[in-house]
Amino acid sequence: MTRSLKVSSELESIADKVDQGKRISEDEALAILRSTDLPTIGKMADRIRRRLHGDKTYYVINRHINHTNICSYDCLFCSFARKAGQPGAYWLSVEEYLQEAGGLEGVSEIHTVGGCNDQLGLEYYETLLRRVMERYPNVCCKFLTAVEIVDLAEREGLAYAEVLSRLKAAGLGMLPGGGAELFAERIRKKLCRHKATAEAWLEVHRTAHRLGLPSNATMLYGHIETDEEIVDHLARLRRLQDETGGFLCFVPLAYHPENNRLGALGWTSGQRDLKLLALARIFLDNVPHIKAYWIMLGLKLAQLALVFGADDFDGTVVHEQIYHDAGAKSPEALTSADIEKLIQEAGLKPVLRDAFYHPLEGSSQG
Repeated sequence: MTRSLKVSSELESIADKVDQGKRISEDEALAILRSTDLPTIGKMADRIRRRLHGDKTYYVINRHINHTNICSYDCLFCSFARKAGQPGAYWLSVEEYLQEAGGLEGVSEIHTVGGCNDQLGLEYYETLLRRVMERYPNVCCKFLTAVEIVDLAEREGLAYAEVLSRLKAAGLGMLPGGGAELFAERIRKKLCRHKATAEAWLEVHRTAHRLGLPSNATMLYGHIETDEEIVDHLARLRRLQDETGGFLCFVPLAYHPENNRLGALGWTSGQRDLKLLALARIFLDNVPHIKAYWIMLGLKLAQLALVFGADDFDGTVVHEQIYHDAGAKSPEALTSADIEKLIQEAGLKPVLRDAFYHPLEGSSQG
């Protein structure tokens, strides 16, 4: 790497590897996390991002609809979930969902996740997917986290492959990456004891990839994790991607502290957010895209993330509940023109995409 910055000694050999296009080790990932040389970390990530995508930054015209917030689990970090009968608890019937989804013309992707609601069986989701696809045949339905798939499979007494095959036949196009949280058993025992295990989350995605359903992957950080647990999480994702090649995008997700029982931990710093994005781009050499999720980061930091390894700015979203219930200060929606302006101000080229990162014709809309 032709370096315009002085590289700290602990990053020099890693920077050489990045320059040569070589894979870094878990120990080297840990060194990045522990380094204070954020400019060099960002420059390494940006070098890889530009090697893969040039000056292209992707965005999608999408819509988020959370069909239910009723959940049988009790994760300490969650501000969204309610128990049945609690104030604010809801679930949408198929007709109510379709009414909420009204006006999806021009939308490429509809993103639907929610609580693990034992009132909603597999037939509800099959009907919902079929009705959406009948009305909007060109929309990709990115529905249900692996945790929701595990919950459905256990309640229906079916294998993951059977659940996913039936959902795919009904119109499921891909899986979102949520529910991964942190894979470390220590973390899951403390924060989400009864939720699907890390092994189950990985197996659902392995099965989805085998069935021709691509997916995203996530990681929730900024709570009680150690640096070693972050690297372990990323390493497990990289190993599965080596095996299947089915992950399209990785999305680091920062814990937000409002309206949940971990609130005293506070907010992540911009330094930590940018370092995690950059590390993801450097370490996950087999995952094509890294997302700057502006809902979580806020617009200014998401814009900066585009020179710290991220090549995807997500999309228009329209209405987001999960992060805003936890105190997100970002807007709930952006127009295409808003997104393109933010990307261009970062000196990059906005590329309108579909759910699978195929470029689409068109520019600013709405």
